Amino acid sequence: MSRQLLPLDATAQAELVRRGEITPLELVDAAIAGIERINSALNAVIIPLFDKARAAAAGSLPDGPFRGVPTLLKDLIAHSSGDPFHMGTRFLRDLGFTAAGDTHVVAKLRAAGFVIVGKTNTPELGTLPTTEPESYGATHNPWNLERSPGGSSGGSAAAVAAGMVAAAHASDGGGSIRIPASECGLVGLKPSRGRISLGPDFGEVASGLVTEGALTRSLRDAAAILDVLAGPMPGDPYTAPPPARPFRDEVGPGARPEALRVGLLTDSPSGLVRIHPDCVAAAERAASLLESLGHRVERAHPEALEDPQAGTHFLIMYATNAARQLDVLGDRIGRPIGPQDIDSSNWALAEMGRTYSAAQLLLAIDWLHRWVRRVAAWWVKGFDLLLTPTLSSPPPPLGYLVPSPDDPLTAGSRANDLACFTSPFNLTGQPAISLPLSWNAEGLPIGVQLVAAYAREDLLLRVGAQLEAASPWADRWPPIHA
Repeated sequence: MSRQLLPLDATAQAELVRRGEITPLELVDAAIAGIERINSALNAVIIPLFDKARAAAAGSLPDGPFRGVPTLLKDLIAHSSGDPFHMGTRFLRDLGFTAAGDTHVVAKLRAAGFVIVGKTNTPELGTLPTTEPESYGATHNPWNLERSPGGSSGGSAAAVAAGMVAAAHASDGGGSIRIPASECGLVGLKPSRGRISLGPDFGEVASGLVTEGALTRSLRDAAAILDVLAGPMPGDPYTAPPPARPFRDEVGPGARPEALRVGLLTDSPSGLVRIHPDCVAAAERAASLLESLGHRVERAHPEALEDPQAGTHFLIMYATNAARQLDVLGDRIGRPIGPQDIDSSNWALAEMGRTYSAAQLLLAIDWLHRWVRRVAAWWVKGFDLLLTPTLSSPPPPLGYLVPSPDDPLTAGSRANDLACFTSPFNLTGQPAISLPLSWNAEGLPIGVQLVAAYAREDLLLRVGAQLEAASPWADRWPPIHA
């Protein structure tokens, strides 16, 4: 049964439950069977919650849009009541740390009828775009077991790409939804800043860089799950304006977008990073596809993306937040976090953050706010979308982004190069999506990114669905799948 059910997207699985053709327990059992069959090869699911999932599926589930559909929770930021919460760290794992309650996002997933069957692997504290923590070991890419699945949502991406579940929770602070989407052949939508509440623990994470979301195989799942997760929690510091209609309506019949003006950028914004020919070719192929669908594509981009000071101020903000995160974790466990607790890259980043003063941090934030206005003005001046490669290279080999105690900063430098197209839009807070429109000669997925103006997820979903119909990927499965 699992081999028949698992290829379906979450929307189709929910419809089977709604029509009474399958029970939630049968659907959850199918997912568990798939995880048990292939997780030893991928190491995507690190914390099974099978007994709790079966009990939930056999009980009285909410009558939400995804009633009975199994899903996985990334072990970072979002946490579920009574379950392990380790954030990729050895010290929380060794302490047997568990969460006292559900976050707002998890409560919304449950209210929608999703059943959480486990938690997925993530790099330590989510700071690197590969999933190879010392605490749980490497997650392998199902398209090639020697390659990274990306990060920091790499465990969720590998699980969805391999068909363990149809959709999984993810989060993005510099590309952590879009990077694994590109490397695993998935849809990865990063919502606008403030679209999804980070409560109750946080008003914002990393000075507004971080948002939560999901990794999916279809645009209709991405849209419907955004409907589930979107909306404020009382006390949020800001929230995105509500959409004119449900996001799921953007991917249905008659939702095709008008002819759009699209800018194409295939060089790195800084000009300092070499973009792999496979990634350039993927973006150019997507541009041709957009033109064939009636859109106007021209080589253009916001000039402000080229400003080298943006990277400097980003680092100040990112590093000071890393230092603060260690302080928060120390408060949680009742002792300071030291270099023996975390990997060399995170320790070096936090130590760097402690060298900056409060005045330097506020200066960086003020500069970046002005820079964001310069970037955002490009969309106001007549462009609807920006098209780029998602990444600067195909999925790198495992180990390439692992920090060395003797050289803790090289991994971070390589990460910045890989994510040169994704991280700017965490700074701006704009919505961006990675779509699996290309595979290279080695059979590795190569994603392309589309970026819209703030709060225009609707446009990304409409164009994404149009591209999905023109160049479908639903029948493409990696060599390792459930």
